[in-house]
Amino acid sequence: MTTPRSHVTSHVLDSTLGRPARDVAVLLEKAEAGEWMIVASARTDADGRVSSLGPVALPAGSYRVTFDTGLYFTSTAQPVFYPSVAVAFVLADEGEHYHIPLLLSPFAYSTYRGS
Repeated sequence: MTTPRSHVTSHVLDSTLGRPARDVAVLLEKAEAGEWMIVASARTDADGRVSSLGPVALPAGSYRVTFDTGLYFTSTAQPVFYPSVAVAFVLADEGEHYHIPLLLSPFAYSTYRGS
């Protein structure tokens, strides 16, 4: 029997150090009536992954994942230029899984829709 995973997951990689970004705080929010409402929060594991970020099913809508990169950079003795990274996205298909990877360095970041 497989354990269902969260509807939204993430993986954070530190491209400067060449390793997963461990212990990054991640917040999942949903847009409701013009405000962001907290859905879930988690921390990346030793492999930089968040496999349990909120429920297995979410309704369609606008969401945001925010990564606390400032604390991470401080803990790894790196400069802090982006203290947080917020990625807003639209969850359009309630039957699909949404994976939000983050490639991170002190002065740049990139993200894409993963699988």
